[in-house]
Amino acid sequence: MQGVAGDIEGRLAPSWHGLPVAQLIGQPFDASLIPANEVSILEPVIGQRETFDVSAHRSDGLILIELEPAEAAGERPLAMLAMLEAASHRFERAIGLRELYREAAEVFREITGYDRVMIYRFLEDDAGVVVGEADADGVGSFMNHHFPAGDIPRQARELYVSNRIRVIPDVNYQPAPIRLQATPTQAVDLSDAALRSVSPIHLQYLRNMEVGASASVSIVQDGVLWGLIACHNRTTRRLSLPVRVACRTLASGLSRQIRAKDEAVLYRERIRLRASEDRACARLGPDRTLAQFFRDAGKDLRTMLDADGFAAIQGSDLFTHGRCPDEPTIRELSAYARRTIPHMPNATDRLSEKLPEADRYRTLVSGLLSVVMSSEVPTVLLWFRAEKLEVVNWAGNPHKDVASDPNAVLTPRSSFEDWTETVRGPSKPWSLAETESAERLVQRLGEERGTQRLRTLNEELALTIRENEALIGQKDFLLKEVNHRVQNSLQIVMTFLRMQAREASGSEAVAQLTEAQRRISAVALVHRRLYNGVSVEVVDLGQSIDELVDDLAASMAEEWREHIHLDLVPVLISADRAVPVGLIVTELVINASKYAYDGQAGPLAIALEQHIDRFRLIVADRGHGKGTVVKGTGFGSRMMDAVVDQIAGKLENHDNRPGLRTVVSAPVKMNWS
Repeated sequence: MQGVAGDIEGRLAPSWHGLPVAQLIGQPFDASLIPANEVSILEPVIGQRETFDVSAHRSDGLILIELEPAEAAGERPLAMLAMLEAASHRFERAIGLRELYREAAEVFREITGYDRVMIYRFLEDDAGVVVGEADADGVGSFMNHHFPAGDIPRQARELYVSNRIRVIPDVNYQPAPIRLQATPTQAVDLSDAALRSVSPIHLQYLRNMEVGASASVSIVQDGVLWGLIACHNRTTRRLSLPVRVACRTLASGLSRQIRAKDEAVLYRERIRLRASEDRACARLGPDRTLAQFFRDAGKDLRTMLDADGFAAIQGSDLFTHGRCPDEPTIRELSAYARRTIPHMPNATDRLSEKLPEADRYRTLVSGLLSVVMSSEVPTVLLWFRAEKLEVVNWAGNPHKDVASDPNAVLTPRSSFEDWTETVRGPSKPWSLAETESAERLVQRLGEERGTQRLRTLNEELALTIRENEALIGQKDFLLKEVNHRVQNSLQIVMTFLRMQAREASGSEAVAQLTEAQRRISAVALVHRRLYNGVSVEVVDLGQSIDELVDDLAASMAEEWREHIHLDLVPVLISADRAVPVGLIVTELVINASKYAYDGQAGPLAIALEQHIDRFRLIVADRGHGKGTVVKGTGFGSRMMDAVVDQIAGKLENHDNRPGLRTVVSAPVKMNWS
């Protein structure tokens, strides 16, 4: 199938019907050299009156070649490289995220020449907010303004991940339809085409903003769309291919700097909280009970987590500091907190959504952070945050253009005038560092309480401790016995499989039986590593993967050890969910050792990350990649799909250029009732 769009006859060749591509563009062209999932830049083409920049990419078995007017010859490439280097230095020197956003907006305005450039960040509810802006004189500002989620639908956000830059040189352009030489046999997917037409709704949306031309550059972090660099011009303006490539490169550098500064903020907050913990725990001593500690350290514990109020409930005793609800309400919240796992913090900034009766006292408690200390005398620590009335500036009324009929025809928003809304209900959110601090505090209090017990218990209590230790020992013995029997049962199954393999020598079943032995061995290994740990209920997934990979490396060729690179963050997860994750890791590592480098050792990276309430497991090699040849029997893939479904996860394979990058994402924990 061959076709064209635009004024090919007037600008490139008087006749294109039946001409080979090489003859049409005036240079050798080999379609096999165009890689999948990547845009190739070809040599410039000289047309009838002008020179064109040329790019090509694959789309559903077709090759799409795009030609656009080239810039005048000169020193532009060298100037662009110098500009990119200078911009990178500006990003690095920026102090804090606010200055980085401002610098980024100014840099992109300099390189693109647009009237307005905004750094646009997506929020958790898919709405967006402008966090940085650079404007020409006379252009209205949208700084700190929010835009509703409907302005950029989910389908559009998915395209922004695959196609990192979109340009509309003229909102009043006339679309050029594709003209095919013959009757089409398939639809042409233009999702990744730079010169494709866009939705009329989006064009009208831009006209309503009094925008004549626009460009959007994606800011992507680990395959997730963080935000956009949104560029607007009052008149028509095009971006050449070299400038678009430079924008993509600069956006990648900006993404890395944003992440680095986010991590620096988190690090500083953790250091501050550590100091606050030490200051509060300094009040603990050999002659002070926990009740005295709560009474004396209430202010330190409240300010440590920037809470409006703090309460500790120990049996029938209640200790409070700051703005707290009345005692019946506190005990009601204590009962709610005790539904969670002991020693694990439970945080929410919208308590009334989880506990409807909390709506009546949300002015005092809209945010709640609770931790339960497991003991025979229930001890619950509660931090309260009051409802925070937030004034949100919107670019237009976000509710006015929302249709009540879900089947109504979509129309663009018509107004972008300042519209202010007061948001009620939520409190200031609890940060990850704050929940970690609350967990550490409870651990330190538990350790101190244990120390006090050792100093004060009499002989009768000592006897009780010995009895408890005997019960704990019995529990450990039972767990070890169960684990031992499971291991024995798995060993018997493996023995039967080996015997069956020997009897089936020479048949195709041998390979399948050997593969079954390997997977059963993997099950035994995962089970053994988990149930030999300190806890059998909640485990550190990062540590478990570290130990598991160490065991796997011991069973592989010695040279594999120097090629395996781990980057694992601590992720607390229940043991029943850690077992399938361990099986996934085992399967991916062994598959890489078998197929990535033809059985030889090679680079293998294993990473574990946490994004809010989900974790991402990444296993990447630099080998041959997945390719088109099916390796193995296919049972492993079906097994992987089943195990990933078991943890409500998602498995994706990507081209690692070279090699294969497999990403498994899933919730850290299932929803609690």
